Amino acid sequence: MPVITLPDGSQRQFDKPVSVMDIAMDIGPGLAKACIAGRVNGELVDACDPITQDANVSIITAKDQEGLEIIRHSCAHLLGHAIKQLWPNTKMAIGPVIDNGFYYDVDLDHTLTQEDLELLDKRMHELADKDYDVIKKKVSWQEARDAFEARQEPYKVAILDENISRDDQPGLYHHEEYIDMCRGPHVPNMRFCHHFKLQKSSGAYWRGDSNNTVLQRIYGTAWADKKQLNAYLQRLEEAAKRDHRKIGKQLDLYHMQEEAPGMVFWHNDGWTIFRELEAFVRVKLKEYDYQEVKGPFMMDRVLWEKTGHWENYKDAMFTTSSENREYCIKPMNCPGHVQIFNQGLKSYRDLPLRMGEFGSCHRNEPSGSLHGLMRVRGFTQG
Repeated sequence: MPVITLPDGSQRQFDKPVSVMDIAMDIGPGLAKACIAGRVNGELVDACDPITQDANVSIITAKDQEGLEIIRHSCAHLLGHAIKQLWPNTKMAIGPVIDNGFYYDVDLDHTLTQEDLELLDKRMHELADKDYDVIKKKVSWQEARDAFEARQEPYKVAILDENISRDDQPGLYHHEEYIDMCRGPHVPNMRFCHHFKLQKSSGAYWRGDSNNTVLQRIYGTAWADKKQLNAYLQRLEEAAKRDHRKIGKQLDLYHMQEEAPGMVFWHNDGWTIFRELEAFVRVKLKEYDYQEVKGPFMMDRVLWEKTGHWENYKDAMFTTSSENREYCIKPMNCPGHVQIFNQGLKSYRDLPLRMGEFGSCHRNEPSGSLHGLMRVRGFTQG
């Protein structure tokens, strides 16, 4: 007979195993209606998960941050439900929660258009409006693998094979005919998932590895109520008016083009601003006793191996070869500064020794992550 201790210190005793939803119903119908999930002895659980022993329990609703994150995660599953109805041959990969929303990586046989996103958003709302129950089933690892193999979901099978122990019991969440796999928790009913909007799609490598398949990543935002959703969309609209990419074009400051992805073509006015910023930084360098130095644009790969950068960052480094030697275009300044420091003996009296550089650095960022001046492949690092 589990004894349940609530956050206010009060206790309730039950004569059989109970779920978080059972506890919420015992407290009152209003709380039961608002219950999304629970925290049992500090661990997030689904509203339907059984509690067999004495436990400290708190009820999670849409007013809690955890509740909002659960809503967003369930909206990702809702996206999966909708996309499989519209394009049944889609292969589902992963669909996590992110700041302000969620995304789902999918393998689709055509490139999504804005019209596709609008159609998908509409189907998601149609499904959510049915307020259907989300059914969770704990199954064996083999049962989960068999289920996704039968549904021809290779990415789910790969996740099971590579990331989940054979001894685990994965949670399968049933959205009517659609099944997804997750640690959870998720909403018990889709009435919690009415306030969302799909925003955009982009490319993303499976597992973040450029050697793997390029998937399509569909982004969405989700909130607990219509007021929160509208306020967020309004903030986005205001931010779009101040988008540096838009301002850069309007003021003729810079441009980017396909032949040099992630590289900036500075126009006269933009470069004037850049040099003014350099001048400001130089004043600060002098104020704080920095030496301004200049290191080489590229160095032998051997040096990058010695510093450990090659092992950790080789996928993000551009390389070139000459006279049977491989060179790396620098992604950061610090290894060059170490070489400058190593020239000649140093005394403790020389410390602290501060170096600054307006170094031209390059990183092979994934094309799908490039974003105006905020995420580039060529940049100046101090």
